[in-house]
Amino acid sequence: MSLVRVQNFAISLDGYGTGEGRSREAHFGHAGDRLHEWAFDTKWWKAGGSDGVDNSFIQQFDRGIGAEIMGAGKFGHPGWHEEPDWKGAWGPNPPFHTPVFVLTHHSRPSIEMEGGTTFHFLDASPAEAVEVARKAADGKDIRIGGGPTVIREFLAAGLVDHMHVVVVPILLGRGVRLWEGLEGLEQDYRVEATSSPSGVTHMTFTRVK
Repeated sequence: MSLVRVQNFAISLDGYGTGEGRSREAHFGHAGDRLHEWAFDTKWWKAGGSDGVDNSFIQQFDRGIGAEIMGAGKFGHPGWHEEPDWKGAWGPNPPFHTPVFVLTHHSRPSIEMEGGTTFHFLDASPAEAVEVARKAADGKDIRIGGGPTVIREFLAAGLVDHMHVVVVPILLGRGVRLWEGLEGLEQDYRVEATSSPSGVTHMTFTRVK
């Protein structure tokens, strides 16, 4: 059976996975790029980048992934559903290269992009979305791409088999928290932590129950 995974999801020290004040120009709100600067310095991201701990983790992003599920807030800014030409925030060749299922109450036709990414728009529960994505993944794993609200819903439903969270040493103070309402979650997982010279901590959660 394929696994349901979260890869490289970054949160602040106070648990926020995105900032407040999201817009078309500020995909992560007031957080800007601060949650992801650790990734920009890796060899995986750019030539001449770091080949250390961060690079080892970030390379797992697309290994064995056959489909992604993401929330409407990851696909676009508030109100994107009112813009018929909006095709996501990643340009003509998004980094997913698989079928991507966008959870939204606003249906629209699928969008085929360069590089193998096709966005499908799905109004479904977490369990229903996993069932649809599993068929599309053709035996490979399913990545829950975010944002924090969507990941929290899949965790609460007991659907995540493995999760990699990157704790970034910044305080955002406001936005959307990942851990809200998930008290005792650690009891269902084996939790390991790996510190990086960049200052981030890589937390992995592997289901044991």
